[in-house]
Amino acid sequence: MARVHLRRVTRDNFRECLNLRVREFQQSLIASTTQSLAEAYVNPNLFPLAVYDAEACGYEQPEVPVIGFTMYEVVAGVGFIMRLMIDEKYQRQGYGRATIIEVIRRLKLYPDVEIIATSHLKENKIAARLYQSLGFQPWNISYAISHPTEVYLKLQD
Repeated sequence: MARVHLRRVTRDNFRECLNLRVREFQQSLIASTTQSLAEAYVNPNLFPLAVYDAEACGYEQPEVPVIGFTMYEVVAGVGFIMRLMIDEKYQRQGYGRATIIEVIRRLKLYPDVEIIATSHLKENKIAARLYQSLGFQPWNISYAISHPTEVYLKLQD
């Protein structure tokens, strides 16, 4: 099973994050890393993280490349997983699942987080299967129920 190591996006790794690419058919399903980092720059509730293979743990300057990007938000009692992107070269190896599991673990450490949630575009069947397999269920919050493009999910305890 794949294991990951997450690190803050810094001057040392942000270019690698910007160079991450997904498969062509996936490009319309996710926000770009550039957009995500711009949002995080102006919103202190957002936490952008570079995804590495677990081999990077313990190295100040990792000898392995950034393989993905994730970002979450903590606001109003909700730890919301906003972004997940694994570079096309590292997809289908379990890194997406490992990243979400690690983000969930981190969000559970926040005393203010009462709900862990996420969303995905309705047409993103890969994300739907991943989140469902990890225990996410439809989140029946008013703005989510009738959202035209997104499916909102929350983690069942």
